[in-house]
Amino acid sequence: MASSDPERREDEDAAAAEDEDTGAQVAPIVKLEEVAVTTGEEDEDAILDLKAKLYRFDKEGNQWKERGAGNVKLLKHKESGKVRLVMRQSKTLKICANHLVLPTMSVQEHAGNDKSCVWHATDFADGELKDELFCIRFASVENCKSFMEMVQEVAESQQKKEENKDASAAAGLLEKLSVEEKETEDKVGEEKPVAAKEEKETESEQGKTDAEKKVEEPSSST
Repeated sequence: MASSDPERREDEDAAAAEDEDTGAQVAPIVKLEEVAVTTGEEDEDAILDLKAKLYRFDKEGNQWKERGAGNVKLLKHKESGKVRLVMRQSKTLKICANHLVLPTMSVQEHAGNDKSCVWHATDFADGELKDELFCIRFASVENCKSFMEMVQEVAESQQKKEENKDASAAAGLLEKLSVEEKETEDKVGEEKPVAAKEEKETESEQGKTDAEKKVEEPSSST
């Protein structure tokens, strides 16, 4: 039995039209190409990766200011072996810390909080080098200890690398000096025979001149 309600019938026809597949394909107006995103960390290996919240000390306001919450990483370069500390905010991925772990870097536990630690660094997060005092807070004491121990280990390894580099440079300098010394001695040794030869030639010429003078002198009258 057909429905006598016109509105109901229109609704049924509309529903049937929606369910019907026309098979038509609509091409996108703009074609988006896949773009490779680089982070600047492609040539580095992460040797530490922990969630934390970072603060920096504001000297003017004499207070701690939050830099952001996210993952703090220690990244070791595959070729140079240098290690840097990088931290990005979890939502915006904005860099809030970016500096090398130097042999002089020392991390200390924050007074009164065993989940936090502090250190000084020359940071480049804002695009220019700045001396900063950082404080980082972890979710657990274990994570804080892991961070401190790893930074200390890296700083000591960098110190040994610097010492080896200095020793190699000193050895190279000594080797260069010894080579130059030898070349100087050889040069002096070569100059001595030449000087002796020139002196002998000078004496020979002097004797020849004296003999010529004697020949040219007139004999005395008797």
